[in-house]
Formats: sequence, structure tokens, C-alpha cells
Amino acid sequence: MAYDISLITGDGIGPELSDSALAVMHHISGISKCPDLSVNKLEAGDAALAKTGRALPSETISAICDSDACLKAPVGESAADVIVVLRRLLDLYANIRPSRSYPGTPALRDDMVIVRENTEDLYTGKEFALHSPHVGVDITSTITADDNCGRAAVALRIITEKASTRIATMAFETAMRRKKPNMRVTCVHKSNVMRQTDGIFADACSAVSKKYPDVLFDQMYVDACAMNLIREPQKFDVIVTTNLFGDILSDESSQVVGGLGMAPAANIGDTFALFEPVHGAGFDIAGKNVANPSSFLLSVSMMLNWLGEKHDDESCMYASSLISSAIYDLVKSHITTVDVGGSCTTSEFTKHVVDKITAL
Repeated sequence: MAYDISLITGDGIGPELSDSALAVMHHISGISKCPDLSVNKLEAGDAALAKTGRALPSETISAICDSDACLKAPVGESAADVIVVLRRLLDLYANIRPSRSYPGTPALRDDMVIVRENTEDLYTGKEFALHSPHVGVDITSTITADDNCGRAAVALRIITEKASTRIATMAFETAMRRKKPNMRVTCVHKSNVMRQTDGIFADACSAVSKKYPDVLFDQMYVDACAMNLIREPQKFDVIVTTNLFGDILSDESSQVVGGLGMAPAANIGDTFALFEPVHGAGFDIAGKNVANPSSFLLSVSMMLNWLGEKHDDESCMYASSLISSAIYDLVKSHITTVDVGGSCTTSEFTKHVVDKITAL
């Protein structure tokens, strides 16, 4: 089958990572058992903002909506105006961040997944200065009347039962697909303090757990989870949590298994998905040909796996496995970029991936 892929080339190291992904996808498209991938390069981020006055131009949105899936390289300071907008616009409610260790890289845990709610919480950006007309009396009355408190603002944390239920369902389905012994979903929240919002989230996860009797279920406060990811990471399998907590914990879990350079992510909705590396735009190393493309290439692998499941297409599943296996074998052979102890440049490592795919 043939698929149209939209590719946001991003800022900083984004264009270099995009070149790497393009090279691998072009090579994959030439293999008989793999799908035909047609890639449309798009602008979004800081460069697009400087050029067009909008971090996410309307033509970019239209092209993404017309594609089968989207890849997004990291963008700069305008990231919230790109990825947060796309997540809400396309209702990409589940942020899936697998953390897998690789041979030869320091790691405390070999394999876990964080399933993060992607559309609610404080990331809706509903913030107001204390004396804003948008802030009601009931809210301002809870703020101290101390005249010396200086500037003050409030942020609205929105948690709904609907969103909590569907992200919990995604977490349990993710656990089932892993097909591991003693599959476990851990619901992470802070309901002892935020009794209403996190209370809704915890209750929804607990209710969904009853539909999956073959999956173990437990709950943990977010501060305890942050500690146990370091102290006892082997106890985690799938973590499901809210937007802000998930953003923080997923970066921690990536370090637990060896670093952000190897960490892909998926933003998944019911009909569409966007894939990206966990790390940022790395402006300090941009243009130096030293960035690790693995996280973006593994995001391509995740995209192909998602397309394969959605369309029941074995060619996509095969292509996904080729990419992930090639990277695993290269790291095992100590053929890596500088950030994980090797000496390869971005382009050299990309060529090794292409060559390894050919050999598999």
C-alpha cells in the first residue's frame, strides 16, 4: 500500500533529523515487502513564525489533515503553538512514550511505557492575571489579601471523566498488546491534594481497570512515582497519568533507560496520529552533524507500526521492525553517535541504519 506522510522539518537540529528520516523512508519505500511512502515536507515552528507570522501556518494544517500520518521534528520556542495546538485540533488525546534500554547504554530499567493524557490539565493554557476581568470573585477570594504579595495569577486545571476514561482505556489496551507476564497499569496522580481533579482521574482509571481482569492495577502518588522510577523502576510496566505529570515523568523514564536521544513518542487519536522525538531542538548542536537521529527514526518505526495496525497492513509492520531492529543491532555493535558513547556523525549513523536494513 501507499501512504502520504506529512513531515514538519522543525528548528535547530530538526532539519538534520528530517534528512535522516527522509533517507530511511526513501530506502524503505524501495524494498519490495515494504509500503510506498510519499513524504510532504512542511514548515512549522520558529522559522515559520519568522517567515509567515504564524508558528503553525494554515497550509501546514491543511496538508497534515490530508495525510495518512504526521512526523514532527523538534521545534523551538514556539513549540506550544505547534504541538499543543495540533494535539487539541486533531484530538490526539494519547501521548505514548515507550522507554527501552539498549545494549551498552547505562540503564536502570529495560522497558516501560508512559501513557499520558494529551488534551487537558494545565496545558490548556487557561491562565489569568489576578485582577483580570476573566477571573471571577469566587477565585480571587481564595487569594490572600496581603498587599505585598506582588503579581499574582491563576491557572485553571481541567480534568474530565470522559478524557480520563479514554486515556485509561488506551493504557490498558497498551498493556494487553505488550503480551508480557504480570502486565501492570499504574495510575499516577495526586488526589490526596487535588481531590476534585485528580479524584476524577483516579476514579476513572479504577473503573476502567475492572474491564481488564488480566491486567494488574495499582495507584501511586506522583512524588512517590518520581522516586520509584529511580529506586525501583523494574516495578513499572505501563504508567497512565495526566498531562503535566506525564510530561515530567516521561523525560525521567527516558533517562532511566539511557537518555532522550533514544526516546520516540506518539500522539494518537481515534483516526489520526502524529509522531515525534521526545527531546527538543538542540540549538547548541544545530548544524554540527552530531545529533542522534535514533529517537526520530524510532518515531518513524512507531508510525509504521500504527499504520500497520490501523490498515491491517503487514508491509508496514515489517518496515517498522526493520528500522527498530537495525538501530538495536547498531547500538549493540557500539556503532552510535557521540551522545551515547560512539563516534558517528548524524549522516554516518543514518547510512549505517540504511545499510543494516539492507542486510536484514
